[in-house]
Amino acid sequence: MGDERAVARALLDRRGRTYAEEAGIQLADRPAPLYQLLVLATLLSTRIRASVAVAAARELFAAGYKTPQAMEAASWQQRVDALGRGHYRRYDERTSTMLGTGARLCLDRWHGDLRRLHREAGGEPAGLRKRLTEFPGIGPTGADIFLREAQSVWTDLRPFADRRALAGAKRLGLPGSPDRLAGLVGGAEFGRLASALVRVALGEESAGEVTRVAATR
Repeated sequence: MGDERAVARALLDRRGRTYAEEAGIQLADRPAPLYQLLVLATLLSTRIRASVAVAAARELFAAGYKTPQAMEAASWQQRVDALGRGHYRRYDERTSTMLGTGARLCLDRWHGDLRRLHREAGGEPAGLRKRLTEFPGIGPTGADIFLREAQSVWTDLRPFADRRALAGAKRLGLPGSPDRLAGLVGGAEFGRLASALVRVALGEESAGEVTRVAATR
């Protein structure tokens, strides 16, 4: 357990930022940042590098499209242009359409407030997944991305680790269950750990380097 804690700590020290933080989202249990997280999850759901998806999200937010109202009010071309500035070009046209449609769904179904979605699902992951996958571009993977990041503010989700996070844990020789992983860090840190484990699974962080650093502590 001591070695596992050291590995978890080394990973957090090296890669302790969530994808939401990297995208400039000040995540809180409020409508605007939760919507921004939905946008990020949509972008991360395609077969494109996570760094490109994060850059595209930053461009959309820099253009002012931080709420479903603003996203829908933007023209299709304005959304395409923002995605292009983030080098999200392979899927820019289709994604622009999905973002506009998703913004309208968020307004119509949830009055622009995803806290309503959380309450309706009773905080249950299965119910949340079902509702999240109603948004265009959000499949099971995208829903898990959203939940993995949202657990930082929706604490009833903790500990939540999706397939990619558990794959990263396996590479590091860490426990293969969310509950056991949660025992390695403080509760408030688990969302960061889950995101860091995904970086290992995606090859953004070297498992060997993390374990080497942990062994020197």
